[in-house]
Amino acid sequence: MAATSRGRVRRTKNEINMVPFIDVMLVLLIIFMVTAPLISPSQISLPSVGQADVQPKSFVQVVIDKDESIQVRLGSSSKSSPSIKMAQLASEVSRLQGSAAGDAEPTKVPVVISADKGIKYETVVKTMDTLKRAGVERVGLAVQSSR
Repeated sequence: MAATSRGRVRRTKNEINMVPFIDVMLVLLIIFMVTAPLISPSQISLPSVGQADVQPKSFVQVVIDKDESIQVRLGSSSKSSPSIKMAQLASEVSRLQGSAAGDAEPTKVPVVISADKGIKYETVVKTMDTLKRAGVERVGLAVQSSR
């Protein structure tokens, strides 16, 4: 007699067992839910504004008004000067630096930008970029210190 095996034939399954995958995902979800409130949002530490030790003797002031018109003055004089365009800014600042320099080198005369707080930040950055490209070495921003 021929021996026949009485065992069941085992077939391989073609399905993926999802239970371990779901277990791992639930554990990761719990970990993220617990750690998310512990992470503090990033905060930027801005520099504080103080007063300079010595104010410059002569400087060129670039004033940007609410309507983004640009005026260039020598020093902190309050007399109004005509508005100029951004393309004329470099030549006007160079001219005033030359007259304010005296014995010093004209590019060493500082330029102070006074801008209205309601204008776009982009306008101030474009002004600074224009001055830097024109070769102005010292560009600063005028601020109102809170006391």
